[in-house]
Amino acid sequence: MATQAASQEPEDDGYRPGYELAAEKLLQHIAEHNLRPGDRLPTEQGLADILGTTRNVTREAVKVLAAIGRLTVRRGAGIFVAAGPTRADDELAHYQPTDMEHVLMLLDYRRLVESETAGKAASIATPIEVRAIREAAEESVRVGAKGDVDGFGKADERFHTAVATAAHNLFLQSAVATVRRFAIQSDVLLFHGDAPGSLEAAGRQHVAIAAAIAGGDTETATTLMADHVATTQRQFERRIRSRLFNLDRRP
Repeated sequence: MATQAASQEPEDDGYRPGYELAAEKLLQHIAEHNLRPGDRLPTEQGLADILGTTRNVTREAVKVLAAIGRLTVRRGAGIFVAAGPTRADDELAHYQPTDMEHVLMLLDYRRLVESETAGKAASIATPIEVRAIREAAEESVRVGAKGDVDGFGKADERFHTAVATAAHNLFLQSAVATVRRFAIQSDVLLFHGDAPGSLEAAGRQHVAIAAAIAGGDTETATTLMADHVATTQRQFERRIRSRLFNLDRRP
């Protein structure tokens, strides 16, 4: 019955392309059937039948999910649920990048982890680590002012990685890397990698955090990082509401 209902749905709802809708359905299928990392999925045609879409659309959905690390495609062997680098990542295999509840849980966790990481970095960062944080922050402002999304993404990655490194805690570094990996999945599927808010404003927040870490101000660094993530959450929610509003206004 579920497959029959799905087959009646359009491949493109005018809001997001068909392959993205298929990718979302495929992740839901994996979660509903409690498939684990390493489990084999049906063929492209088999998935197309399950998702109620064409084989070409399914192929594109598989490609994008493989690109963001949710599936593994082995030539001659098939399509598999991808395994994470650690067992902890495997436990998060059913994260839904387009589910607002999951995304908000991710942002809440990110706020807790990254604010603690920034405070820790402020207390023990070495001069070389402080310089790396500052350089990445300043670069994010420069490329953000130009509206360079790709350049900002790289500078943003450098900044948050540098802060995590300066905390001198492998578990915090791992947590930050995991959070960012899942955040990228949501960015790709919901925004095509575009930024949900002002890049330059985010860059200025980076600079303020870097200054607090450089000054050894743990309390300010912690607060500013929490505010930074909270701003990201507000921008994300606003962008989603705007998209849904535009969708509702379609004839």
